[in-house]
Amino acid sequence: MFTTYSAMHPKTEAFEPGLQELSLFAKSLAHPARMAIIELLARRKSCYSGDIAQELPLQRSTVAQHLQELKKLGLIKGSIEGQYVNYCLNPDVLRHYTQSLEQWLTQIKLEQSENRIDHNNCWT
Repeated sequence: MFTTYSAMHPKTEAFEPGLQELSLFAKSLAHPARMAIIELLARRKSCYSGDIAQELPLQRSTVAQHLQELKKLGLIKGSIEGQYVNYCLNPDVLRHYTQSLEQWLTQIKLEQSENRIDHNNCWT
């Protein structure tokens, strides 16, 4: 159901599939334009690509590239309506990635508290 990072980058095969998947999610959010697109779609429920481009300080072709990156991971869906594409969030995929990220961050916090890390000295 979800894209694996190792298919594109063989060196990542040494890492757990969950980490590969989260890194791909993080990469998809690594540009403020993509985050703005997600926020816009969350507010409007759906939006045509041309309308999205009008909301952002970017060229239409650049917005199209960002939409493709989000669509490739499945965070958004696009349906063709005549000669336009209407985009919306994919709530199931978004929920999956946010839950995975929350679980990973919780795990990090637990490990950190169990190991009683001295934040002033990483070598203890």
